[in-house]
Amino acid sequence: MIDAEYNYKYLIPTSGSSGFVGRHLVQYLYKSECQVIHLNRRTKPSRNKKAMEITWRQVNDVGLPNDLDVIVNLCGYNILQPFKRFGASYKEDVENSRIETSKILADYCDSNPRTPKAFINMSGVAIYKPDPEIEYTEDSPVKPYDYMSNLVKEWEFAARIHDDVQERCRQVILRSGVVLGRDGGLIQNQYWQFFFGLGGPIGKGTQWLPWIHISDLAGLIHFSIFNDQVRGVLNAVAPESVTNEQFAKAFGAALGRPAILPTPSLMMKLAFGSERSVVILEGQKVIPKRTLEMGFQFKYPTIKKALEQCCK
Repeated sequence: MIDAEYNYKYLIPTSGSSGFVGRHLVQYLYKSECQVIHLNRRTKPSRNKKAMEITWRQVNDVGLPNDLDVIVNLCGYNILQPFKRFGASYKEDVENSRIETSKILADYCDSNPRTPKAFINMSGVAIYKPDPEIEYTEDSPVKPYDYMSNLVKEWEFAARIHDDVQERCRQVILRSGVVLGRDGGLIQNQYWQFFFGLGGPIGKGTQWLPWIHISDLAGLIHFSIFNDQVRGVLNAVAPESVTNEQFAKAFGAALGRPAILPTPSLMMKLAFGSERSVVILEGQKVIPKRTLEMGFQFKYPTIKKALEQCCK
């Protein structure tokens, strides 16, 4: 086992800590005087001298530290890389980054003599079947229907810890929608397109676009860490449901630009293929019912407020 060098309130391996969500979460944790252990594929320089860096190779060789209080797993290889063939090798990276890493961390929770207080694992709303009428909450039954929903189902199953261990270690699954923030994800990818007035809805534009602001997602993870009542599945989506067309109009308005140039469905299918384009061309209406019941307060509950912040 790797010995922990620092003795702070919490020792947290934030898998994927160098990614879009991880960067924002880590700032929350530093403010709470948490000791953050960055767990990544390769060691990267940290701006915080008190941070500890370990790699998956080190974990394979000597294991994880034996005194972790919380595990936050943000691992997940990017599915939506355009014009990259979604073949066996790509799928293996996508699946291993989610399923295998979750298994390793769940096994740690199950077998370590000092059980962590909480294991928080990211997931996605792709587990819900797209439907223009159905409103999905955390209590809605889920039945895999395609590659993406099967992937998410297996991802969540891999992260599951034993029932008897859950009495000591809170298991939290966060099903995230599209994450909005100026420095990553959808906004970063489409910012200049909309800035120059070339943006608009994708496909029909009537498909639902479940979303959450990056500050709220990082805040919800932080909330889940420090609130002992939080366990089980939470929908990590904003309270306001919008369609793709409504999102495009709000994005354009935040920039003071028109957003009337649609992107044809065919272009998305050519860029991402049939298995992945469904994530963009179809959507689910997802409600954060349990998230709100737990007492979490969204800083950006409306798409207007969220996009105005992203476009400052």
